[in-house]
Amino acid sequence: MIGLETERLIFRQWEPSDYEQFSKFYSDEKNARFVGGVKSKEEAYRLLATYIGHYELNGYSYLAVAEKTSKNLIGTVGLWNSRPWPEPELGYWILSEHQGKGFATEAGLAVKIFALEALKFDSLVSYIDPSNEASIQLALRLGAKYDSEIDLLDFGLHLVYKYW
Repeated sequence: MIGLETERLIFRQWEPSDYEQFSKFYSDEKNARFVGGVKSKEEAYRLLATYIGHYELNGYSYLAVAEKTSKNLIGTVGLWNSRPWPEPELGYWILSEHQGKGFATEAGLAVKIFALEALKFDSLVSYIDPSNEASIQLALRLGAKYDSEIDLLDFGLHLVYKYW
């Protein structure tokens, strides 16, 4: 998955220089409310390390996504499937200054194709907070369809959007 590219984006492993933007994203309630909640700097660091560890264990994770030309971090798009997770998930968040440019759709489509074709996942979903309308719209643009509701571990009620 590292090195996956689209027309404008490249997927790469997280770098120490990404930490400041990562922790800033998670320190803001507006950003973090749909992705596990606000994190202290230490909690953000541990989450970033978790993303890296998930990749080492599985060969995929939520990766850093950067613009090809500027190399600037724009956010994360990737796959999650820890042991207690119900089924593989396509997840995403984009830094506010890069939203509205089509990056999430572009990256999400690349990850969906990678998961279903290269990794041969039998299923792929996005778990979405019912009040996260932007994420619902993105899942629909990526070809997902509403499937069900789930009480998602410690995260509460989520809608399940399934990619077929």
